Amino acid sequence: MVKLDRIYTRGGDAGETSLGDGTRVAKHGARIVALGEVDEANAAVGLARAACAATALATPLGTIQNELFDLGADLCVPLADERTRLRITAAQVTRLEGEIDAANERLAPLTSFVLPGGSEAAARLHLARAVVRRAERAVTALAAGESVNPDARAYLNRLSDYLFVAARLANDAGRGDVTWVPGATAGS
Repeated sequence: MVKLDRIYTRGGDAGETSLGDGTRVAKHGARIVALGEVDEANAAVGLARAACAATALATPLGTIQNELFDLGADLCVPLADERTRLRITAAQVTRLEGEIDAANERLAPLTSFVLPGGSEAAARLHLARAVVRRAERAVTALAAGESVNPDARAYLNRLSDYLFVAARLANDAGRGDVTWVPGATAGS
């Protein structure tokens, strides 16, 4: 269990922070940017979870929030550190795939692209999906220059897909989706 007695340390006042292995790095470095994007994704999922509190989506969203914290722990220790560290696993990616497949079976077929909206819960899930996509881009950018757990990247990719189908579930299993009408106002 983690116990934090003090919230501030003043250690980052000069623009650096510590990784999980103790290495000091710039707060604007690619690894810290990726960690920040994952943190924001977790907050967005938390907002969506609050909107889904009375639904079956609340429990899996809680699991996802915990896994996003695990993903942050994974990213905060460079992959080259061979000591036993918390890492996202292929099993977590596979679990998300199973949840996506199960949800997709309950959804109305797609006939157009879906706009982020419908119910408040669906709109929040779509926002979380977009934030997760940004986190994925940041982790991919990090991976271009440093070693990153490939399961962490796959997890974020699958998570955005999960949040898309979850948003459709929150929109009455897709029946309440707001769909794109190409060029709807072009002649106006």
